[in-house]
Amino acid sequence: MGEVEVEDKCLILKRIHVTYHLKARADQRAAAERVLGAHVRYCPVARSLMPAVEITTSLELEEIDE
Repeated sequence: MGEVEVEDKCLILKRIHVTYHLKARADQRAAAERVLGAHVRYCPVARSLMPAVEITTSLELEEIDE
């Protein structure tokens, strides 16, 4: 999801929120959250857009039994 604002009569992308949908075992939650926390720092696209665009992330984990 992105948020756009108007600056000098021009639409500017200001914020992006990315929700990751992941299926994993319950015991993998901590690892998934650790990776998510480091993602923006190591993602080439995110690094290219920052600091002009605020990027936030969240995780929706569907637990599986495998």
